[in-house]
Amino acid sequence: MAKSKLVKANEKIADAVVGGYKKIEDGVVGAYKKVEDGFVDKFLTHEDETVEDAKKRLAEEQKQRETKTKETAEKRTAAQSGSDIGRASVERSRETVEASVETSKNAGK
Repeated sequence: MAKSKLVKANEKIADAVVGGYKKIEDGVVGAYKKVEDGFVDKFLTHEDETVEDAKKRLAEEQKQRETKTKETAEKRTAAQSGSDIGRASVERSRETVEASVETSKNAGK
């Protein structure tokens, strides 16, 4: 079955739009990568280290920081969920602050 002229025209337009978008995307991504590589080279490489090696090292360091942060958060959550003393301490601190604020308000009158 033959396609209508409108369908063919729409397909050509769609191909042109997608092709134009891809060219722009490639240009922007390429420019960003050049800037990124220049920054890493100038500020983040150690002696005799290539840009690629520095990026790998930085990615590994970031992964270690994220793992450590996650572990710390999990420990904190576990400690808080089982600590009635901690909750009581926080509540007492909150009451003390509220009383102090109330005293300050009354002192100004």
